Amino acid sequence: MKRFHVKKGDEVVVIAGAERGKRGKVIEVETKKERVIVEGLAIIKKHMKKNQANPNGAIIEREGTIHISNVMAAEKFDARAAKRTTATATT
Repeated sequence: MKRFHVKKGDEVVVIAGAERGKRGKVIEVETKKERVIVEGLAIIKKHMKKNQANPNGAIIEREGTIHISNVMAAEKFDARAAKRTTATATT
C-alpha cells in the first residue's frame, strides 16, 4: 500500500489547477488512483438515473477528485508562507 503526505480529515491547500489557493478538509483518499476528494472543491455535476428516491432523475452537485500532487497540508503551506514573509521583510 502506498503512503501519502495527506490523510482523511487533514486540512489541505490546493497548490495547482483550477482550484488553486483554496482550502478544504480531505473527505477521502483514493490510493489506487492517487487522488483525494476535498470538501467543497472541484464541484462536478452528476446526472442521476430515475429511481424511487428521484422519480424524474436528478442532477446533483458533488465534490470531484484532485490529484494528490496538487494538494499540500495546510500547516506546511502556512509555515512556508510565514518563512517567505519574514525573509522578504529582512531584505
